[in-house]
Amino acid sequence: MLSKQDISDRILVQEHFAKEHLPLDMSEAQVDDYKQRIKALLKEKDACLVAHYYTDAVLQQLADETGGCVSDSLEMARFGNAHPASTLVVAGVKFMGETAKILTPNKRVIMPTIEATCSLDIGCPIDEFSAFCDAHPDHEVVVYANTSAAVKARADWVVTSSIALDVVEYLADQGKKIIWAPDKHLGSYVQRQTGIEMLMWDGACIVHDEFKAKGILDIKKVYPDAAVLVHPESPDSVVEIADAVGSTTQLINAARELPNKQFIVATDNAIFYKMRQAAPGKEFIEAPTGGSGATCRSCAHCPWMAMNGLESVLHALESGQDEIHVDPALITDARKPLQRMLDFSAALNQG
Repeated sequence: MLSKQDISDRILVQEHFAKEHLPLDMSEAQVDDYKQRIKALLKEKDACLVAHYYTDAVLQQLADETGGCVSDSLEMARFGNAHPASTLVVAGVKFMGETAKILTPNKRVIMPTIEATCSLDIGCPIDEFSAFCDAHPDHEVVVYANTSAAVKARADWVVTSSIALDVVEYLADQGKKIIWAPDKHLGSYVQRQTGIEMLMWDGACIVHDEFKAKGILDIKKVYPDAAVLVHPESPDSVVEIADAVGSTTQLINAARELPNKQFIVATDNAIFYKMRQAAPGKEFIEAPTGGSGATCRSCAHCPWMAMNGLESVLHALESGQDEIHVDPALITDARKPLQRMLDFSAALNQG
């Protein structure tokens, strides 16, 4: 199959970075002014702010302070679905806004900037992916949550990193052949853990793909007692040297539960905000990356997540622009594999 990263994704990233999206330098007084104005508008607009772990700490703090949610993409959508607010402000990237809209079609979903996307999403275009699936009609299609609404609608299952192992094992027990998309590193991790072969799409996250085992081993010499926490979107060589591998929520839990006082963290460094809340007094060290070409500017922090800020949240609430729209027919189709995962998760937890 075609490689999505070697050429096309790099070009898309380079084109995106031709436009600068730099955060504003603000004084404490300016930050407080923005926060107060946003809080007032959230009440006025009957809106709720949900933020991903990878957004800047000031937005995570604001979501906490206003009764919103800071979590992974699926929990953000589930929280928004259960919350009584009529409008959801989704601080994250576009597929997260789409997921919220799919699960809560009756609510208005706006984003600080609809341009914020994801290399996994853009590296799995629906036309090429559909053709790939059509070429293997006897396979069950499992896609990661980091995909467009159209790709989700083409899938049989949507999974998060926290439940991927369980779903793949369940399908294998049913005798299913599996197509996995789009993250090849997460797919490789699932294959190694389960021993189940999958037909793999070739995609990767521009942040996690940059973590290097050699760099982590080098920094371990400086912090020999530090535990290594790794997201499974990282390359195999990085996963192999980890003390804990897991989703964002699982890594936060590991930081709290492991006895170590220091942690080398191979995921987006914005997660440190919640890690420090979960494990006060512990030290978190950014895992080194090996950026090259376009991706060197992504090192340890997603450039699209960084497009979310106080100014863009305020503008979204004031203007109502950057609203997420998903075709109703697409919502119906995309909701099925999402709901299948939610039902599976609920049954798993009950068991």
